[in-house]
Amino acid sequence: MRANCSETQRPQGRRAAHACRGFTMAELVLVLIIVGVMAVVALPRLQGTVGFDDEGWHQDVVSALRHAHHTAVAARRLVCATVAPGSVTLSIAGANPASSCSSNLPGYDGDPAFTHSSKAPATSSATMYFQPSGRVTSDGAGSTASDFTITISGQASVNVVGETGHVE
Repeated sequence: MRANCSETQRPQGRRAAHACRGFTMAELVLVLIIVGVMAVVALPRLQGTVGFDDEGWHQDVVSALRHAHHTAVAARRLVCATVAPGSVTLSIAGANPASSCSSNLPGYDGDPAFTHSSKAPATSSATMYFQPSGRVTSDGAGSTASDFTITISGQASVNVVGETGHVE
């Protein structure tokens, strides 16, 4: 924006007339109209990305629980999955048989711990114990298979079948 100049501050030379002019009212109104149109067009598109975050978080939860089930069966070890609002953490027992998980399950990309987190809306909390037999229980001892439902706002629930360990 060019400053308004008084008679004593007016620069000399060929650019003197242009150096002291400001924006006209028409230019300011035109800029405000353009910004308003851009806001009307862009804002709904930006708000639509929240649905993608929710769907991505839903897929992260499903894949983490499936990974826990497959790891428990393949490694013949107890795998604990803790789902909290905004995070999923997996840990594994050091030996078999076990009733608790003693170390973090390594992540896919070499991370020391398998943890997914999200800024998506709240998820219901649960701790699941994936037994080496493929069953899912609510306690580490594995006495009774339990079904779990994890709710994610704006998405279908994630259901875990206790007898089979199937995640849907």
